[in-house]
Parts: sequence; structure tokens; C-alpha cells
Amino acid sequence: MLKIRNLTKVFNIGTINEQRVLSNLNLHISEGDFVTIIGGNGAGKSTLLNVIAGVYMPEEGEILLAGEDITRMPEYKRAAFLGRVFQDPLMGTAADMEIIENLAIANRRGKRRGLSWGVTREEKEKFREALKILGLGLENRLHDKVGLLSGGQRQALALLMATIQKPKLLLLDEHTAALDPKTAIKVLELTQEIVEKNRLTTLMVTHNMKDAIKYGNRLIMMNKGEIVYDVSGEEKKNLKVTDLLDKFGSFSDRMLLA
Repeated sequence: MLKIRNLTKVFNIGTINEQRVLSNLNLHISEGDFVTIIGGNGAGKSTLLNVIAGVYMPEEGEILLAGEDITRMPEYKRAAFLGRVFQDPLMGTAADMEIIENLAIANRRGKRRGLSWGVTREEKEKFREALKILGLGLENRLHDKVGLLSGGQRQALALLMATIQKPKLLLLDEHTAALDPKTAIKVLELTQEIVEKNRLTTLMVTHNMKDAIKYGNRLIMMNKGEIVYDVSGEEKKNLKVTDLLDKFGSFSDRMLLA
């Protein structure tokens, strides 16, 4: 599904602030994999997601998604088949628009738009059913402005918007980091439910070791732009936070244990 070969990203090339953030990184992800990514600050986790999404272009390497080379594809073209949820709940939704309008935009992503901007009866029913899955009562608030929602409600909506068209690849960049612990758990549980139900190939960046172990079927750790550990299957299921701390030693003080 996703093949990354010899990916290198360098910021501020030729200056005293030159920084190699990704270094000849190689990664192969199968269809339906739910991969959690951990690592200290500056390890290259978010940069990896941004390069995949087309925010940054790499200096070297290639990115293949479902057999298509997207290495130099512009970000706006990739947006048609990539789903993204950001750390900031304010991103990914339009605060001044209604819930139903936000969902309509997401539902039509990548499609040719006609002259009609109205929401069809079929779409409205689809949105109601999708919102019911969240368990937040939003299916009864279709015409509320998104700006009126709490951070958790908004992030749950952003997750739904990112997945309503079943993207080829879902990118989650610390999407629960700005939420309170109780709300973060709720959003993570929704994430797992949506990913499993739709068999979405997913990359989730997190600083939380417990979450990285609990969710997904594969875990990778990054350090200085490289993958230094890759575990999946039963071995991942049997991992404990102490195992990771023992294995990574000097990297552990940069992790959150909460």
C-alpha cells in the first residue's frame, strides 16, 4: 500500500541552521495496517507525515501509494485521497460553517462539483448516521456552527470528516494531544472503531507510549530521522512501557508516560 524508499528531508540547506530531519528512511506499510509512531521531539515524526501529505518535498527518495508515485505530487492533489487530522482541534474544520456544511465539503472531496451547492436528502441522512457513531449527540445539531463545539467534539468531527470518503491513507498527527485525558480516550476509541470498521491504512503519531502500544497492529519508533524500532503482531500486543524504556534508554526521557 505505502512504500517509502530512501526518503531524505533537509531544512535550511546551505546555512548554519541546516537540519537533516529525515535520513534515508525506508518504510513499507500493508493495506489495512494501523501504525503508531513514537519518538522524541525532533525525531522526524510529524515531518514524515507532512512529506507524505505533500506539505514538504523531499530532497531524495520516493513515496509510492497504492502503486502510484506521489513523491512530487502537489499537496492539493494528494488531499483528494488522503485523510488528515491535526493536533489543533481548530484545524480541519470551518468554525463559521454549520456541521452539515463541513460534512458536505468533506463528502465531496476529490469529486467534480456541479452547479448545485445544496445538501441532498441522501447526504443529510448519511451524515446523521455517521454522526451517531460518535455518540456525542451531534446528529441532532446539524445546523449548529462548528465554532460552538467543544475541542473534543470538534476533533471527533474532524476525524469523521477525514474518513467519510474512506481515504487511501489516514494521517493522524498527535490528534489527541490538545485534549483533556477523558476526551482523548474517547477520541482514540472512536479512532480505533472507525479505522477497524473501514479497514483504513493509518499512521498515528503520538508521544504517549501507552497509547502507542494499545492502539494499532504495528509500532515504530523514530530517532534523528530514522526508524530505530519496528514491532508488530503478538510481540507488539505483549509490549509494556517498561520494555520500550529499557530498549530505547536515552530516548525515554523525551516520552510521555501518562
